[in-house]
Amino acid sequence: MEKLKIAGGYPLKGTVRISGAKNSAVALIPATILAESPVTIEGLPDISDVEILKDLLEEIGGKVELSDDFDMTVDPSTMISMPLPNGKVKKLRASYYLMGAMLGRFKKAVIGLPGGCHLGPRPIDQHIKGFEALGAQVTNEQGAIYLRADELRGARIYLDVVSVGATINIMLAAVRAKGRTIIENAAKEPEIIDVATLLTNMGAKIKGAGTDVIRIDGVDSLHGCRHTIIPDRIEAGTYMILGAAVGEGVLIDNVIPQHLESLIAKLREMGVKIETGDDQVFVSSSDKLKPVDIKTLVYPGFPTDLQQPFTTLLTRATGSSVVTDTIYGARFKHIDELRRMNANIKVEGRSAIISGPLKLQGAKVKASDLRAGAALVIAGLLAEGITEVTGLEHIDRGYSHLVEKLNGLGATVWREALSKDEVEQLKNT
Repeated sequence: MEKLKIAGGYPLKGTVRISGAKNSAVALIPATILAESPVTIEGLPDISDVEILKDLLEEIGGKVELSDDFDMTVDPSTMISMPLPNGKVKKLRASYYLMGAMLGRFKKAVIGLPGGCHLGPRPIDQHIKGFEALGAQVTNEQGAIYLRADELRGARIYLDVVSVGATINIMLAAVRAKGRTIIENAAKEPEIIDVATLLTNMGAKIKGAGTDVIRIDGVDSLHGCRHTIIPDRIEAGTYMILGAAVGEGVLIDNVIPQHLESLIAKLREMGVKIETGDDQVFVSSSDKLKPVDIKTLVYPGFPTDLQQPFTTLLTRATGSSVVTDTIYGARFKHIDELRRMNANIKVEGRSAIISGPLKLQGAKVKASDLRAGAALVIAGLLAEGITEVTGLEHIDRGYSHLVEKLNGLGATVWREALSKDEVEQLKNT
């Protein structure tokens, strides 16, 4: 086990290149199960979730090659419907996409209940509602979801809550069903369009991805193709926030600025200088930042995944800011850690009230989830002295080559192995 050490107080400048989208990758890789010939996905991020999914596809008989550039070729022709009850499935939230993909191809699946970050209740009831509408029987037996169907038939499915996971999972199950499926109140995230683009290139008939009504006409079979993943808007947003916090001119390369309009608007409201190009964003901080209020919403609103890093930035603003998370009310585990670093933040229900400006102090802190980790890294870069961040297994799920990218911008960040005493202490907290 390792910890991340950060020497704070260094201004960042230079160019950082954004990796492929984690939230696309975890759906694109399971989607390859639906094809009957090899599929290549170019530009995947070098993160642990991708490695775990590669192993899971190999467990069910797929042949998977992953190049040094993280281009993945999957030959699904030899796959079989093997149960995946536990083990690796528990390590990532998005293992639930294996349900839709395996149901779509094999008409049956056994998948252990998914893991990932603990962000309060994140039920998969809307996924199950969709599978049942398509004709599947779904049962929960001993911590695993069993799915079976004699055949899948198109259906009209209204999602009670806007859910990216349910929208994609129903799409995966429906592309080879008989007849037309209509998903109403569908999520509109860019990652949904990315998955629909891959499926369409494989021969699926999908209309309306990116709107709140998606229509899918089932086809008998899907074939292989080549697909390039979209850039990671959350990684890009994290580096934009970082540039706003400690940047003297940070150029973010390989980004789609339209995917981040809500963040760009809020940063400009704070007084951060931002210039956008076709696939680049330039961010430069300001000596004095204004407080702002943010409320997380489904896309195209402010992303819940950027709420925690943004909270760290608000410690620099002069005055009081309020952050409200309408998506995951329990997403405030980073606040106690920021308080250790001298932040003045109080939590009231689903809102955090941040008073600033305050100079953060280096401390020993622990990342409880992926985006909390990003928030603490930004805090370490802002702070005086050395900050030690543990819980790196969370950060490694979503940020590829973090140390190299930060040091490339002029930060002083390094990894160190944890001592036996430190490992014991962590186990006891």
